[in-house]
This record gives sequence, C-alpha cells and structure tokens, in this order.
Amino acid sequence: MTANVNQLDDADLTLTDSAQQKMQELAGQVEESIEGVRVYATPGGCSGVSFGMTFTDQISDEDNVREYEGFKLIVDNGTLGYLKGVEIDFVASDGDDARFVFNNLQPVAGAGCGTCGSNTGGGCG
Repeated sequence: MTANVNQLDDADLTLTDSAQQKMQELAGQVEESIEGVRVYATPGGCSGVSFGMTFTDQISDEDNVREYEGFKLIVDNGTLGYLKGVEIDFVASDGDDARFVFNNLQPVAGAGCGTCGSNTGGGCG
C-alpha cells in the first residue's frame, strides 16, 4: 500500500541525466523489493547538515515523491526544506572517484563556513 504523498517537481529538486541513469542502474541491481531511493538529511558536516541516499521499501504520508524511469525519488518533509532548488548530479572522473553531488545547497543559518555543499570541495578552517 502506498501512502498519500506529495509530488516533487523541478522547483523542489532536480536530477541531472547522469544522476537519473546511475540511480536507475543501481535500483535495477537491488534484489529485494524497494519503493525507491530516499534522500535524507542528518546533523553533521561543516554546514550543520549532511545528506545521503539509501534504498527504501517504505513511503509515508510525510514523503514527497517523484517518479523517474526505473525508480522513485523519495524525500521527507524535513529534508525537503534543506533541498529546495538543489540539483543532484552524478560525477565520475578517471579512476575510482565517482559520487553523487548536491549542487546549489543553501547555507544553513548559524552553521558552516560557506563552502560545504559545493562541488568544488573546500572545508572549514
């Protein structure tokens, strides 16, 4: 049973073609039944918030969902507040350095040093 959820759109959060392709590929490799890819926020990092993604088998009334070919992107209301207008990209360079990058993150009030969340790296201090 799927909960009554809100639909995400481009004003909320976008995925580049590269990120969509990689998430579709990864979702296709999961052997158990999943509802989609959950994007979540946790306390930490120099901006005060860190982001991650995981497969999930549950969607709740607090979730916002966007369907893509081969997977659903799921974001709870609390996390969505941090991600408004963010673009998720998948970047792969030579070697083993391949990762999802959150572009256009907004600074969190009262935390950070201004460089977290950018794809150019950086850090505090």
